[in-house]
Amino acid sequence: MTEDVTVGRVGFVADIVIHRGPANFFDAEVLCRVADLGEQLSAADGVRIIVLSSAGKHFCAGADFGAGSLADDRDRAAAEIYEHGARLFDLPLPIVAAVQGAAVGGGLGLACAADFRVVSRASRFAANFTALGFHHGFGLSVTLPRIVGHQRALDMLVTAQRVDGTEARRTGLADRLVEPGEEHAGALALAEEIAGQAPLAVRAVKRTLRAELAAEVRAALAHELEEQRRLWRTEDSRIGIAAARTRAEPVFTGR
Repeated sequence: MTEDVTVGRVGFVADIVIHRGPANFFDAEVLCRVADLGEQLSAADGVRIIVLSSAGKHFCAGADFGAGSLADDRDRAAAEIYEHGARLFDLPLPIVAAVQGAAVGGGLGLACAADFRVVSRASRFAANFTALGFHHGFGLSVTLPRIVGHQRALDMLVTAQRVDGTEARRTGLADRLVEPGEEHAGALALAEEIAGQAPLAVRAVKRTLRAELAAEVRAALAHELEEQRRLWRTEDSRIGIAAARTRAEPVFTGR
């Protein structure tokens, strides 16, 4: 059986790949493996940058809180997910995310944990949390406003609208726009471009620009999780999650 997370290497570039297609849902185990590999690669000789990608149709649909153990104990599962997700912000190596298909919910959070995002016009991003009846997570309170600005982030988080790759490139959510099917190749190309620069200087620039980010994300995660725990117990959350699983239109009650 293929491992859920694998790593390959081409020259100075390490490629971490999630294998949970087609939607590539993650759990704490997957994010722990990604963070472990990121820490190992950061300490390895000759690795200058990480590409984070997924096999299959979509980049990542986040955590499936309506299924399995995640549905049984969302509070514990989310806390473990965020514990390992926060470790990604401590990595000294730059990360380039190759975003094909959808980056939805926690998948958007994972994409925003990277330093760069490569997309095509077929890519799409959505902070779909309010459509599910609960608060956003994965540090998006910090990362999304940093990337697209406060007002655009508020719009995305409140409306749960989908943003395609072309719009993502226009607003700064994406750093490179390539042809559909070329997202991974485009991410590798950007990674190789960055890896060709002085590696100590690249790390120093990342450290300067993101020095406070890890601490800010951890503080945000604590608040986000508190709000999620509260809202998961509402009728609206039950309605939203059930509607998403059956592809129905939710009718919220405000309770």
